[in-house]
Amino acid sequence: MTRAVARTQKIEFRSGQHWIAFEPSPKRIRVIFNGKTVADTLCAGLMREAGRMPVYYFSRPDVRMDLMERTGHVGRCQYRGETSYWTLRLAGRQSENAVWSYEHPPSDFAAIAGWVAFDWDKVDHWFEEDEEVFGHARDPYHRVDVRPSSREVRVVLGSETIALTRKALLLFETGLPTRYYISPGDVRMEFLSRSRTTSFCPYKGQASYWSARIGDRSVEDVAWSYLEPLPECPRIKGYICFYPERVDRLDVEGETEGG
Repeated sequence: MTRAVARTQKIEFRSGQHWIAFEPSPKRIRVIFNGKTVADTLCAGLMREAGRMPVYYFSRPDVRMDLMERTGHVGRCQYRGETSYWTLRLAGRQSENAVWSYEHPPSDFAAIAGWVAFDWDKVDHWFEEDEEVFGHARDPYHRVDVRPSSREVRVVLGSETIALTRKALLLFETGLPTRYYISPGDVRMEFLSRSRTTSFCPYKGQASYWSARIGDRSVEDVAWSYLEPLPECPRIKGYICFYPERVDRLDVEGETEGG
């Protein structure tokens, strides 16, 4: 690979309620597949789009295009035009349609012509500088703020109050509802059991899930917690957070949040 010299141009596009932004990223971004670096750049472009996860784009000199084989698969975006795809092949292993590009986009997106993107889940590892990142690219405009609160938070399932606290941590995350994290000491843990479900948030880390059982009633994955959160979000470590829609009531200062 040879390093691209020029960064891409910034794009801001809006059509009705839909918006797309594309701008240079200051981070070094690397993609690893089958033990080898298949993309390494100091001038990635980051595309953010309403309702979608952010996506990194790479200039072709920063990508091992010699490991790519064009496929017959094509797609079409109403804003960016026709999408071409490549399969990634390396040392006897392949990842079908793992790479795509808009080779002839409309004029509004001319700056991304020929740049390539990888399907996040079809390669093995992603690095921002020297830290591996999981789930999807991080949005630099996405915030996660955690604040302690003395507001009363009560969680009810069936006839039981399964959590009650005035020491919750309130997590405010861009574009998402407020989440109420409760210390296990304020949760009736006898009603909860760890499930096998896990998920990963690139801002908070790997989540473990809890199911609830009260009498004959059981609710799968009613709550989650980050037992070992990422360094950027340490305050919620071990705290329990309930889905409002999976309990009968989640009240904050007497006002029902959901259910």
